[in-house]
Amino acid sequence: MHKDLTEELSIEDYKMELENRIRNLLWTVSGDYTLDVKPDVSLFLRSKEIALYDGIKQGAFARYFDKNLLGLYLVKKIYLDASETELTGLTQLCIEAAVGERICEERPGVRRMRKKALEDILDQEYETLPFYDKLLDRLKIAVFRDVLTGSVQPLEKKLSAFRDQIYACAESRDTMELIRIIDSLYNAVIDPDFEKKNGSLERVMAVTLEELTEFGWEDYLNEEMYEEALENYVEKLTDRMTDIEDSSLTQDMEEKRKVKNKITVISEEALQKAHTYVELNFGKTYLTPAEEKRMNHLMCRGIHGDCSLYFTEGILKNPVRDNYQYQYAKRLRNKNIWIYHDKHRIAKRNIAILTELLKKALVIRSENQEVLSDRGTIVPSRLWRIGRSGEANLFKRILRGDNTDFVVDILIDASGSQMSRQGDVALQAYMISSALSNVDIPHRVMSYCTFWDHTILHRFREYDDPVSADEDIFNYVTSSNNRDGLAIKAAGYSLLQREEEKKILIILSDGRPYDVIINRPNAKNPAPYQGKYAISDTATEVRRLRSQGVSVLGVFAGEEKDLPAEKKIFGKDFAYIRDIGNFSKIVGRYLTKPLETDNLKKKVFYFKCIIFNCKE
Repeated sequence: MHKDLTEELSIEDYKMELENRIRNLLWTVSGDYTLDVKPDVSLFLRSKEIALYDGIKQGAFARYFDKNLLGLYLVKKIYLDASETELTGLTQLCIEAAVGERICEERPGVRRMRKKALEDILDQEYETLPFYDKLLDRLKIAVFRDVLTGSVQPLEKKLSAFRDQIYACAESRDTMELIRIIDSLYNAVIDPDFEKKNGSLERVMAVTLEELTEFGWEDYLNEEMYEEALENYVEKLTDRMTDIEDSSLTQDMEEKRKVKNKITVISEEALQKAHTYVELNFGKTYLTPAEEKRMNHLMCRGIHGDCSLYFTEGILKNPVRDNYQYQYAKRLRNKNIWIYHDKHRIAKRNIAILTELLKKALVIRSENQEVLSDRGTIVPSRLWRIGRSGEANLFKRILRGDNTDFVVDILIDASGSQMSRQGDVALQAYMISSALSNVDIPHRVMSYCTFWDHTILHRFREYDDPVSADEDIFNYVTSSNNRDGLAIKAAGYSLLQREEEKKILIILSDGRPYDVIINRPNAKNPAPYQGKYAISDTATEVRRLRSQGVSVLGVFAGEEKDLPAEKKIFGKDFAYIRDIGNFSKIVGRYLTKPLETDNLKKKVFYFKCIIFNCKE
């Protein structure tokens, strides 16, 4: 899930307003109010900063350079067999270098927007970057990293030379000088044999309009653009060349937004293929077919009647084969670990504080209490009561404390909406798990997401696993949608089977349950699992578990605008972490509450024993 229904409606309702905002930014920066602008509102689905910075950069480029001349060069180069994708990508990078810093110096307020836009692009496109042999992708990361850190970072010699050429674009005095740099870089980075096969820059620029007109540009366009093909293709290229983001990802997100409210009915054959896809992309299940069937029979009822549960330890632990998704999961694990190392001091301090809070609560709970009783160790000072008092409590007994009857489940939302904060969510779960391991409280950690009709429960560690299992939490990967109610119901069911008296369920989510409905043939289509319908179902499952004695705590890992939904789901028992430095104190206060409540009950029982001479 990328955005919820409210966001979808706002995109449609305020499309004109968004377009006008981008258009005004472009005109203001360029100083030319006659420019024909076509704002890309779909970029708002990815990031407000990406959309606005894109408009600013279009205006800046139009102010300093001739976009028609550069667009014509690109068309001519592609006519001579240059790769459209690589040439466009390289041009975008050069334009970023040519105008990015220049416009920031003129308008300092743009600098923050630029950094946030580049951060968002890196987060969203990380899965495609960087393969070692893809020099352009590695150059893109290097340039972005320099902007984000505010200084030129060390780089291997070969890439450093190419990066220097890109940065030379900032000194370009006219469009032709910029074209020379782009052409030289393309011939060096993308296709070293281009000049030998197709000629130099002079040959490229010598391509005539007649040659271009006769070329079949239809292969590069959709059917609606076939008429006036050359003109449309030039326009398409010039519109894209100031972008810096991956347009295919933007298009994919836009398509998902358009279909997100549809209910799709698919055949049993397609469902079987879906199960195979789930196995390939999420790893083999650890349940037997009989166990899986039993769990689905128990859990998938009512509004979840057309759903399935899939239990796995993840593709990194139980892969079907070494496919793209396996390599993607490895890269994301490395990214999660990198974030942990980047914040290791904060993480270790939080773990230590949370561990100490838990220890104190458990020590109080484990303290022994002495009570008077009719059996136990005799108290000589009370013997005088024999025959003189009806109270026969002449003995003392020790009520031994017990800190071993606690169990905790940690459930993490792994839907696509968590992608931008994936590393931070993994870090939060790891800190809680590590603290629980330090005080020997049995606990299980799982994530959940939904693909088609399958709700995938990814188990990172089991209740009694060793401390080393905590590191498997960094295998956390986000994708697809989320059916929170079903995931909580399934996790709660196995938690309730535990023998421990006190049961705690911690849920890290963004307060946005959402699932595209996929139904079997002849099934009765329920309402789409989104908005109030989904929030109500999730809240019902939380209340049901609480009524059965489970303490349910929500840890909010989302955007502030989704807080009202989180409050509806969890009531007062949820923690909102604005600053990860305060994580341990906030979570610790909620986590120790069940322990402290139990200690209070124990003390009340002790005083009742004294007052009423009760037997244990």
